[in-house]
Amino acid sequence: MSLYIASINSGSNGNCYYVGNDSEAILVDAGISCRETEKRMNKLGLSMQKVKALFISHEHSDHISGVAVLSRKYRLPVYITPATLTSSRLELEHDLVNTFKAYEAVEIGKLAITAFPKFHDAAHAHSFVVRSKDITIGVFTDIGIACDHLKSQFAQCHAAFLEANYDEVMLENGRYPYHLKRRISGGLGHLSNKQALELFISHRPPYMSHLLLSHLSRDNNKPELVQELFNQHANGTEIVVASRYQESAVYFVDGLKQNERKPLNKITETVQVQYSLF
Repeated sequence: MSLYIASINSGSNGNCYYVGNDSEAILVDAGISCRETEKRMNKLGLSMQKVKALFISHEHSDHISGVAVLSRKYRLPVYITPATLTSSRLELEHDLVNTFKAYEAVEIGKLAITAFPKFHDAAHAHSFVVRSKDITIGVFTDIGIACDHLKSQFAQCHAAFLEANYDEVMLENGRYPYHLKRRISGGLGHLSNKQALELFISHRPPYMSHLLLSHLSRDNNKPELVQELFNQHANGTEIVVASRYQESAVYFVDGLKQNERKPLNKITETVQVQYSLF
């Protein structure tokens, strides 16, 4: 079964990622306002009525600021660990709160969402993979290091949102104070361009069709730098840099890489994807 993916927003000003099929979808994190989430999804032809649940990776404000209103307005279950919920101080309706455990899949319609632990300076941080039959999508941001969990899960993905937060030289020479530089690069912060590229080169499966580079730093990275760096090693994988200012396009993931698809006009492809989501 094919899946549709989109970045609704990606960066320290808010993170929200959409994964869905023709019938249902989930959001991983909801770090921008309900109104802005609705606005951006509407622009993409994505319906909030298809969203059946929110999955929360950790309690930092750029991942949860829109959770309470979205959940209340649309009666959306929120999947969040007890430790993350306590640390978040979110005020959620009790009957909408659900928990999850690492490597125990949660089924939302035909979607199976599996969490696994990651290294990040939060109470109980997790990454997610979303599966629908033979298609797997990964959502991997806010990662201190590319641990064995991440490597194993990345190697199974047909498409992934992967953090490429900072350029190491820009961070070292930038304006941030020393303690913040160490927090970002110290193993419980964020993944650098270099670390993300090493993961991509070493553990990308041959069938990975899309890579959405995510959570770029405003001050310590440049979209064009990351795009050029990964394009050199794309080998048929479409490389997209997710924006901190606007939504991405909707990408159709069917298990085929770009160079395996029949030629298709890009504008026509976008229209077909949008119509299939109504």
